[in-house]
Amino acid sequence: MLVIILSLIVGTLLVYISRYNFQPVSVNLGFTVFSGIPLFYVIVSSFVIGLILSYFVSLIRSVSTSFILHGKNVEIKKNKEEVLELAKRVHQLEIKNEKLGKDSGIEPGDRNAL
Repeated sequence: MLVIILSLIVGTLLVYISRYNFQPVSVNLGFTVFSGIPLFYVIVSSFVIGLILSYFVSLIRSVSTSFILHGKNVEIKKNKEEVLELAKRVHQLEIKNEKLGKDSGIEPGDRNAL
């Protein structure tokens, strides 16, 4: 429904622009001159070219953002693996510490004490 409403609004604007801007103009593109082109065509083509350029800028920005996010995800995954390895190492050291405590005959005190 929204697309239909926007289409009607854009169509109305195009009809208004074409009705009152149909004078022939000359367009200079570098060394080439186009003469006798209705002003309406110049306005609409400028608008379409602007839309296309803004789409490409947006596309480049979104691709750049996706590369940045991919790099961050790889870094997070690497850090999670490092945390897992460190947790395994801590667990192994705790087991080794318990074995050393039992072998020496010293009873551990309160585990929560400093």
